[in-house]
Amino acid sequence: MITSLTRLRTLAASAAIALLLLGGCATTGSGDPRDPLEPMNRAIYKFNDGFDRALAKPAAELYRAVFPPIVRTGVSNFFSNINDVIVALNNLLQGKVPDAINDVGRIVVNTAFGIFGLIDVATELGIQKNNEDFGQTLGRWGFGDGPYIVLPLLGPSNVRDTFGWVGDIYTSPLVGIDDVRVRNSVIAFRFVTVRADLLEATNILETAALDPYEFVRDAYLQRRRNLVYDGNPPEEKDLEPAMTDQKPKPAAPEAKPGAEPKSGAEPKPAAKPVSEAPAAQTASAGSSAAPAALPVAPESAEAPRQRRVVRVWLPASGY
Repeated sequence: MITSLTRLRTLAASAAIALLLLGGCATTGSGDPRDPLEPMNRAIYKFNDGFDRALAKPAAELYRAVFPPIVRTGVSNFFSNINDVIVALNNLLQGKVPDAINDVGRIVVNTAFGIFGLIDVATELGIQKNNEDFGQTLGRWGFGDGPYIVLPLLGPSNVRDTFGWVGDIYTSPLVGIDDVRVRNSVIAFRFVTVRADLLEATNILETAALDPYEFVRDAYLQRRRNLVYDGNPPEEKDLEPAMTDQKPKPAAPEAKPGAEPKSGAEPKPAAKPVSEAPAAQTASAGSSAAPAALPVAPESAEAPRQRRVVRVWLPASGY
């Protein structure tokens, strides 16, 4: 049976999807086509930031102050070992059978020899840690990202990853805990441990980013794209419209014999075609011979400058 906390989180995801569907007509598009609901997303981001400053961040700081690093590492390894169940399942759904076997091997080794995952023995033995979830599985099956969306209390996401997140909740071993209070406490404790691991990243965000909302959005979308394509994503097309309208500037028309110069311009002698020019000309006293007109190459249009795209890759989370 799904816990009240799990139901609340599922309802939050469902409400966010409903806001996405209903808000398409009520909100104006932003400058980034990936984020058409930016006004609504910024409002939810502001709410989440207030909640984080009031409750989540102080709880994470208290956790780090009370427990020594060796205990925090063991707790992180324990939850990482549980998460490997979801990773193995999604590797299997994506058809990556060798990776799924690798994940099962990690679970067996860490559970049997690592005191139920408190010690990451598998990594020491060279069994690599993978990072897969149901959102990545949907992407592997061809589902597009969908618009960027910020979920209440849960943070950045998109439509595909929101549905994938609900799938991860229902397949998590933590949901199988029968005692409701224990289950809710474990889920809340896991949330605090994950937030504690992100304290340094939060400090960097607050000091380095001019617009934290845009930084988080771009970093999230790039990281998810990197995960879906297993670290080798195809080149992204430039989101700005290509400068295809630019045409070469037309060459200035050649001066015709007898044409009157424009007002304000110095008069120039009419040029004769090269074929009609005499073989030799003698200059009269006090005057010089008019030079023959030579063909002038048209000016080449300046090539449009290419916009630099800076990619920010975040390390894959193991939780």
